[in-house]
Amino acid sequence: MSAMLPVLMYHGLHTHANDNGRFDAVYSVAPREFERQLDWLVAHGYRGVRLRDVASSGDAVKPVIISFDDGDVSNHDVALPLLLERGFAAEFFVTADFVGQPGMLTDAQTRVLAAAGMGIQSHGCTHRYLEDLDEASLVAELSESKRRLEAITDAPVDALALPGGRGGERERRAALQLGYRYILNSAPGSNRYHRDGEYLQRIAVTRGLDIHDFASLVTWSGLAPRWQQARFRMLSWPKRILGNRRYERWRSRVLGA
Repeated sequence: MSAMLPVLMYHGLHTHANDNGRFDAVYSVAPREFERQLDWLVAHGYRGVRLRDVASSGDAVKPVIISFDDGDVSNHDVALPLLLERGFAAEFFVTADFVGQPGMLTDAQTRVLAAAGMGIQSHGCTHRYLEDLDEASLVAELSESKRRLEAITDAPVDALALPGGRGGERERRAALQLGYRYILNSAPGSNRYHRDGEYLQRIAVTRGLDIHDFASLVTWSGLAPRWQQARFRMLSWPKRILGNRRYERWRSRVLGA
């Protein structure tokens, strides 16, 4: 792949902390912000497509992958109608154990997303960080998630987004061996030189992101991409030093997220 392929990473869409779903101070994007971002994409010739359709999207539009992690109920209630209004598809990376929990997608809502042409993909079974698992647990986490989501939607699950973006070569190989075709992490980038079977980079869309910075990230130009990469590198150090569990406690205490 020589052209850029922006892959946007969302979670829930919430205006207020008491909205239906699981609010996150960093990753809960307000619905009005999301709508404005979609309209910017439309106005600049982008079209939201499935991963499997990138190669056949043609030259008339610029493909963008809109992805959602975890399976918040707002994916169905808020994101779906806004996407359909614009003729966009998206990939929803659902944590299998979260289905049916308070604030999360139900089986029926997951099927509605799939029937509307959206992708239902894996975000692990329990949301445990894959790099923390032994080999047997890793295989079980990836295979069980795939099996359960395919049973809900009666459609193939061929993409995996690493929970927390944590994982490396071992996790990539395990996913490919289990039948996943697309593997996404949380490293920011443009995917300009991506090759099949490699990790796809993603652009985190966070709460309050200015539309000009959003445009800068999608086009991978200006200061916003540099800042997102620098932030990613800065946070990688405490992750390595503290380990995943202690890092999450530190993040909650220091960043309030």
